Amino acid sequence: MKKLLFSLLVSVSAFAQVDRVEPPFWWSDMTHNEVQIMFYGKNIAQNEVTVSNGIVIKGIQKTENPNYVFVTIDTQNSPAQDLVFTFKNGKKSFTQNYALKSRKENSRFRKSFDSSDLIYLIMSDRFTNGNPNNDNNDKLTEKANRSNKDGRHGGDIEGIIKNLDYIQSLGATAVWPTPLCEDNDERGSYHTYGQSDVYKIDARFGTNEDYVRMSAELHKRGMKNIMDYVTNHWGYKHWMMSDLPTYDWIHQFPGYAQTNYRMAAQFDTNASKKDFDLCMDGWFVKSMPDLNQSNPLVLNYLIQNAIWWIEYADLDGFRVDTYSYNDKTAIAKWTKSITDEYPNFNIVGEVWMYDQAQMAYWQKDSKIGAIQSFNSNLPSVMDFTLQEAIANGVFNEDKQEWRNGMVKVYENFNNDFLYPNINNLLVFFENHDTNRLNEIYKNDFKKYQMAMTLIATVRGIPQIYYGSEIGMAGDKGKGDGDIRRDFPGGWNGDTNNAFTKAGRTEEQNKFFDFTAKLLNWRKNKTVIHTGKTTHYIPENNVYVYFRYNEKESVMVVVNNNEEKQTFKTNRFAENIKKYQSGKDIFTEKTFDLKNDITIDGKSVLILELK
Repeated sequence: MKKLLFSLLVSVSAFAQVDRVEPPFWWSDMTHNEVQIMFYGKNIAQNEVTVSNGIVIKGIQKTENPNYVFVTIDTQNSPAQDLVFTFKNGKKSFTQNYALKSRKENSRFRKSFDSSDLIYLIMSDRFTNGNPNNDNNDKLTEKANRSNKDGRHGGDIEGIIKNLDYIQSLGATAVWPTPLCEDNDERGSYHTYGQSDVYKIDARFGTNEDYVRMSAELHKRGMKNIMDYVTNHWGYKHWMMSDLPTYDWIHQFPGYAQTNYRMAAQFDTNASKKDFDLCMDGWFVKSMPDLNQSNPLVLNYLIQNAIWWIEYADLDGFRVDTYSYNDKTAIAKWTKSITDEYPNFNIVGEVWMYDQAQMAYWQKDSKIGAIQSFNSNLPSVMDFTLQEAIANGVFNEDKQEWRNGMVKVYENFNNDFLYPNINNLLVFFENHDTNRLNEIYKNDFKKYQMAMTLIATVRGIPQIYYGSEIGMAGDKGKGDGDIRRDFPGGWNGDTNNAFTKAGRTEEQNKFFDFTAKLLNWRKNKTVIHTGKTTHYIPENNVYVYFRYNEKESVMVVVNNNEEKQTFKTNRFAENIKKYQSGKDIFTEKTFDLKNDITIDGKSVLILELK
C-alpha cells in the first residue's frame, strides 16, 4: 500500500505543471467578455487544452518558450461558476480549476475621482507602521532598516487604514498610495516602482486582502482609492525575467539601453527615428526592464491586470507612472480598454513636461494630438507647469517684473485653451519625486498659505503630499529618501505624534489647522469644483481671480508683495456685478465691495461674495 501511495504521489507531481495562473480568476459578466488566461509551468505548451461547462475556447497561443500557454475563453452569457481546465499530453493529463465570479452591482459604472476631490498622496513605506510584524519577510530580500533613508522603514497598509480618520479630518477625499505590489529588489525597494509580481501586494505592506479592506474602509467614509499603476516597466526581479514568455516581452537592444528621457520625441516631426525609438523603448533605469506594449500578449496582459485590480479591489481610479514613456499607440489602447469597461473611470497620467502644448497633447480628445491623428484616451494629465512655477520660487519673488512674480502663475492659466478638459487636470506643488515645498520656502507659513490656497481654488483636481500639512520638509539634493521622510507618530517610540492635535507641536498645528479649514471648505464648494474662471493681470504682485457659476462667486486674492497692498474694486466690476460684500473664509471678516480692499503682505483672501 505504501509503495502504491508513493507511486501515485510521484505521478501527480510529475504532471501537475501549473505553477502560475494569471489572471488568477475573472468575472462572468464583463463587457469585455473574452479573457486571455496565462498558464505557466514546465513544458506546459506540449499539452492540449480543454475547458469544462461548455465554455468556448476562442484561441490558444503558444510562444517560443514551452513553459507558457495563453488560452482565450469567451465568457459571454456564462454564469458565475467554477471551471476546470484539462491539460492532456497523450495518455497523461492534469487539471486546473478556474473561477468565474459575479461582479459587484453597478461595478461598470463606478464613480471615479474628479475635481470635487482632494487627493492625499502617501509614500506607502514612510507613512505609518501599523503592523510591525510584517516589516520583514523570509521570501523577500530587503529587510527593514529605518536608519537607512533609502531603505525600507516599515510603513504599510494597516498604517494607512489606522489613520484614515486623520486624512479625512484634513479634508482629503481620495488617497493615492505609491505602488503596493511586490518589489523584490535588493536595495531601494521601498518605493515599489520596480515590481516583481503585479498580482500580489508586497508582503511587507500586507496582503491582497488587506488592500481590499483598505478600499472598503475608504468607501465607508465616502472616500476613494487611487492605485498607482506602472505600465512602462517592471523590476528586474520580476518573476518572468528569469524565464520570459517571448524574447520581445521586454525591449532588448539586445539587453539594456537607457531611455533618452526626451519625451517630446514622441511627437516631434523633426525627430530622428533613433531618438523616437529610444524614448519609448529605452529602459527608465537599468533595474527596470522596459515592457514592450507593442507585443499584443504584453498589452493584453497589462490591460487584464489593470481591470483585475479595479474589479477585485473595488478601485476608484489610477495614477499611471511615466505615462509618456510608453509606446504611445499601445498605451492609448490600454487606456481605452479600461475606460470602455468603466466609462466613468478616471486615469491621470504622469506626463512630466514643462510645456502646456506638449502636456495637452496627452489629454484625451486633444486637438493638438489630432494634428497627428493621435488620441491618447487619457482623461487627466498633471499640471507640471504650475508646479514648476511654485517650485522655482515664485513666492520668493517679492516684486513684480515683466516675467517674475505672480505673472508666472497668471501666465500658466493663459494657456488653458490648449486643454480639452481643464477641470480634469491634476494640480499640485510637490509630489514624491520633487523637492518639498516647505524646503523650498524654509517653512515660511505665509508662503505655504499662498501655495496651498492657489491649488485649492484654481481649476482642476488638487493633490497634496503627505506631511506638508504639518510643515514637513525635505531636500531632494540629499537624495529621494530625504523627500520621503517618516511621518512623525507613525512608528512606536516616536516622541512627536502629529496624527493628533495634542501630539502636534504648535508649529505643526498652525500648518494643519489652516490646511484643514481650507480643504474642508473646498469639499462642499461646487463653484470651485466646476465653476468658470476669470483672472486679472497681476498688479504690484497681487493676483486676483474669480471662480463662479450661476449661483455663487468666490474672489481669491493672493498678495505676493512683502508690503500691504490696497486696490480699487471697480477694476473687477465685470465679476463683482451686483454683489455687495465678500466674507473671508479664514477670518470671517466682511469686506464692502464698493470700497477699496487692503490686504496684508504675503497673504491671501478667499471672499465668498454676497
